[in-house]
Amino acid sequence: MLGEVLGVERRRRWSEDEKLEILSEVGVGGASVTQVAQRHEITRSQIYGWRRDLKKKGLWSPDRGTVFLPVDFGE
Repeated sequence: MLGEVLGVERRRRWSEDEKLEILSEVGVGGASVTQVAQRHEITRSQIYGWRRDLKKKGLWSPDRGTVFLPVDFGE
C-alpha cells in the first residue's frame, strides 16, 4: 500500500498579504526559513519562490520591516 492516496489533496491559495506576513516571520526570534515553512505547512522552496516573485513586483525587500532606533551614547 505504499503511495496510497487517502484523501483529496487541495491546492491552497495565498494572497500577497498572507505571503508577505509569512515572509516577515523569517528571522523573528531567530526563526529559520525551515521553521517558518513547517509552521505553515509549506515547503522552503515556496518561501524562496514567494520572496523572489514579490521582490520582482517591488512588494518585498530584504530590509522590509527594519526599524532604526536612536542610540544615545551619553555625552
